[in-house]
Amino acid sequence: MNHEGHEGIEGYEGRNPKGVLVTFVLFVCIVVSASLGAQTFRARIDAVQVTVTVLDADGRLVTGLTRDDFEILEDNTPQTITQFSAERVPVSLGVLLDASDSMRGQPIVDARSAVDRFVSGLLESDDEVFMAAFNHKPHLVAPWTQPPLALRGRLDTFRPTGGTAIYDALVASAPMFGQRLHTRAALVVVSDGADTASDFTLRQTREILRRTDPFVYAIAIDAPGAYASTRVNPDSLREITGQSGGYTEVVRSVEEVGPATERIANELNKQYMLGYVSSRPPDDGWRTIRVRVKDRTYFTRARRGYYAVRR
Repeated sequence: MNHEGHEGIEGYEGRNPKGVLVTFVLFVCIVVSASLGAQTFRARIDAVQVTVTVLDADGRLVTGLTRDDFEILEDNTPQTITQFSAERVPVSLGVLLDASDSMRGQPIVDARSAVDRFVSGLLESDDEVFMAAFNHKPHLVAPWTQPPLALRGRLDTFRPTGGTAIYDALVASAPMFGQRLHTRAALVVVSDGADTASDFTLRQTREILRRTDPFVYAIAIDAPGAYASTRVNPDSLREITGQSGGYTEVVRSVEEVGPATERIANELNKQYMLGYVSSRPPDDGWRTIRVRVKDRTYFTRARRGYYAVRR
C-alpha cells in the first residue's frame, strides 16, 4: 500500500485545507513608526523550538532552571539558545482513546472518566485539545477545542467495537498538529491492546511522527489475564514515544489511567521551552538534537531531531 499521501482523522477538514505540517518557523515582525506614517519591516528567522523535560536522579521533575543551565547540540555542534521560557505556556494536546472491542464494559467507562478529568480538570483554559477514538480505524470526536472543559462528556456516546489500529490512529493525528494554535504540543494515546488492524507499520508510523513535534505519551493498559496475541506491546509504543521526548507508562488496570494522566499533566506544567537558530541553512535533511543540563546529575527528555525543511 502506498501511504505517502496519508489522510488525517476521518471527519475532520481542518483549519487549513492544505494540512501543512510543523514548520519550525518563527516570524519576527519589527514595526517602526514615524510621525508622518508607519513603515513595517519583516525579517524571517528559521528557528527550532524545543520542549524539554528535566528530571533528577530519582525521576522527579526539576524546576527553577535558567537559560544558562542548558546546552543544545545539533548534529553534535553547540548552538546558541536564543529563546527560553521556564513558565508554563499553553499547549495544544491531542487525545487518542482505544475504543476497540476489548474495552467493552467497565474499562471504557473508567477510561472515559479519566480522559474527562484530564481535559476538564487538569489542563488550563487557554490550552486547546482535539479528541479522537480508534478501533480498526480512527474517528474524530472533537476537533481543536478551547477551552478544554468544553469537551467534557464528548466520549460518552462512543461504544467499543472492532479491532485495534493504534498506528493508523497516530498517523491520522499527525496533520492535526500542523493546524494547531500553540507552539508547545503533546499527544496522549490510551490503549489496552496490541495493534491488530493497522495498514501502517511501526516503522512507517515512527517516520511520519518524526515530521511532527508533539511530545507523545502512551498509557499502556496491560491487564492480567489478557490474551497473549492481543496483549498491549509497550516496547513498540516506547519506540514511538521515546523519539518524541515523551514516555510510555504501563498500568495494570483501567483504574490506573487517571493517576497516569495526572502525571502527564504535571509534566506539562513543568516543562521548559527553548529555541535556537541553526548554524546551518535548511537542507531538507534530518538533524539530531541533544539537550543537556550543565549539572550532569540531571537528565533531560526532548525530541531527538527534526527535518530542516527548506521554504
